Amino acid sequence: MTQQTQDRFSRLTEDLTERGVRVPDLMRRLKSFEVETPSWGYGNSGTRFKVFKQAGVARNTFEKIDDAAEVHRLVGACPSVALHIPWDAVDDYHALADHAQRQGVRIGAINPNVFQDDEYKLGSVCHPDPAIRRRAVDHLLECTAIMRATNSSLLSLWFADGTNYPGQGHFRRRFEWMTASLTEVYAALPENARMLVEYKFFEPAFYHTDLPDWGTALLQCQALGPQAQVLVDTGHHPQGTNIAHIVALLLQQGTLGGFHFNDRKYADDDLIAGSIDPLALFSIFVEIVDAADDPATAEAAAGIAYMIDQSFNVEPKIPGMIQSVLNIQNAYAKALLVDQAALRVAQDEGDILGANNILRDAFETDVRPLTACAREELGGEADPLRVFTQSGYEERVASERVGPAQGWGG
Repeated sequence: MTQQTQDRFSRLTEDLTERGVRVPDLMRRLKSFEVETPSWGYGNSGTRFKVFKQAGVARNTFEKIDDAAEVHRLVGACPSVALHIPWDAVDDYHALADHAQRQGVRIGAINPNVFQDDEYKLGSVCHPDPAIRRRAVDHLLECTAIMRATNSSLLSLWFADGTNYPGQGHFRRRFEWMTASLTEVYAALPENARMLVEYKFFEPAFYHTDLPDWGTALLQCQALGPQAQVLVDTGHHPQGTNIAHIVALLLQQGTLGGFHFNDRKYADDDLIAGSIDPLALFSIFVEIVDAADDPATAEAAAGIAYMIDQSFNVEPKIPGMIQSVLNIQNAYAKALLVDQAALRVAQDEGDILGANNILRDAFETDVRPLTACAREELGGEADPLRVFTQSGYEERVASERVGPAQGWGG
């Protein structure tokens, strides 16, 4: 840490102590926070219009893990890597898990893909043809086997199933088909593993989506059992949706399984987390911190899986991932500064502006010296973007990784 950052940290801790913040407890919680990075964030990707290829981008799953390990080395808070199957399919998953371990990370959530094959044109687990539904379920079961081989404890499910026109599909039958399919997969989960069910209100289907919102996802989870929980992707909501409210209710029900962090301006834009609406990201963490401090919801809050879901289409891959992690860490640190006792008093007294200003005081605090210190104490870097830029990593892999790389989109 530079002397300037150290001085800022000292001044900030003095100020926080005067405000009644127990800084050692805050730092302990900051250092225990982990966020998973996605393999697909390290490969070539694009929109439906174009894939812009980048020099030195990871060409295969092993190189994606190498890049994820570099991010973890710099930030100290990203010890797991999510896989997307079949994008990340390999011949030997035990060897892949061993490679990850040697690089200082582990395999995280396994994400099946039942949307890119031609057979899934009319859906996967909601397809009117039982043979196609069987194909989709077999792939999901294959992913539970990959979980066992890699010691993964999370199966992360998102379905593109839906329709484009009124009358195209039967809503209730499709829901029943999905439940039947997921019931079979749920029974095949490894012991102590969880199924995270994600929702998205539109795209690629435009008239209706079979899992359009958190309530529908929750219904599926309730039909399956306690190992099934809802996954909230912060880019998968209509404009103006209060995601913090959704988070609070799922925590109250003990059914919030995890997050896919990203940001958006219009729809599922896959932008760097916290880059467009940092207040919304902060508000989500305010609810999580409040739930963690409440005995009634502490267990639910402790089980949340934090994951990034982004494809950096024009940004450089590793710097983009690092920036996402920094924004998430800062949002969490700010939420830890909220005076929850004072906030509760203001809420109970109907003090509208007083309650809002308690949140604003925390949100407007510059917590970067705190998160920089936490990264250093975890073995990472106070300023990981600067260190990465000066490391020569990008230049080295650009010279070594010559040949075709995976890509999607476009």
